[in-house]
Amino acid sequence: MQTPSKISAQGVNVHYGTTQALKDVSVEIAPATVTAFIGPSGCGKSTFLRCLNRMNDTIAGCRVQGRITLDGQDIYAPSVDPVQLRAQVGMVFQKPNPFPKSIYENVAYGPRIHGLARGRVELDEIVEKSLRRAALWGEVKDRLDAPGTGLSGGQQQRLCIARAIATAPEVLLMDEPCSALDPIATAQVEELIDELRATFAVVIVTHSMQQAARVSQKTAFFHLGSLVEFGETGQIFTTPRDPRTESYITGRIG
Repeated sequence: MQTPSKISAQGVNVHYGTTQALKDVSVEIAPATVTAFIGPSGCGKSTFLRCLNRMNDTIAGCRVQGRITLDGQDIYAPSVDPVQLRAQVGMVFQKPNPFPKSIYENVAYGPRIHGLARGRVELDEIVEKSLRRAALWGEVKDRLDAPGTGLSGGQQQRLCIARAIATAPEVLLMDEPCSALDPIATAQVEELIDELRATFAVVIVTHSMQQAARVSQKTAFFHLGSLVEFGETGQIFTTPRDPRTESYITGRIG
């Protein structure tokens, strides 16, 4: 029996003004799975990622058509509050972007504005749990009042992951989360992604095919605004069905 999808996208088209950035994309995001979006720069993978938590709403002139559901509910329905949606569908960006606040306040901010903690004790617990899950607690537990911006790049990115998971989302979106990091920090974040998939549906956009092969179970290949192929990661990398996928993976296009 197939497990129901966490996120289902059907016939998604995105226009920026008169330019069509995505053409008729349909994809199913499974729970407890890492799904990687790969493809050359400008192919639409980040644009599609931003559709999944309505980040494109913030871009003037951007129109999204089609249907995207989270647990069967249309996320673009008029009754859906995008702020609440983003608590359910967390996001980690390419460059670490901690708030100019303390390490503690970076993680406590989301739970506080969404009313997830009844007082300081619960908030302390959420902060500790989120930092532990982001594999950062041991490094920062004695300096939670220090500014988040004072951490190293890799630590900042793990802080942003802690911040994203503090609101107890169901889906975690990551837009090239390691592209600004050194190899050691990248390995730490990849290990973390593997652990987080037990709890979340994780979607990662990456320009690194090696990273997609290491961390994901499902891979979607985008090219020129279209979803060319989607399937098990091993199959996509070893026996792609579409010649364009093969050309990209062997380095002939990109």
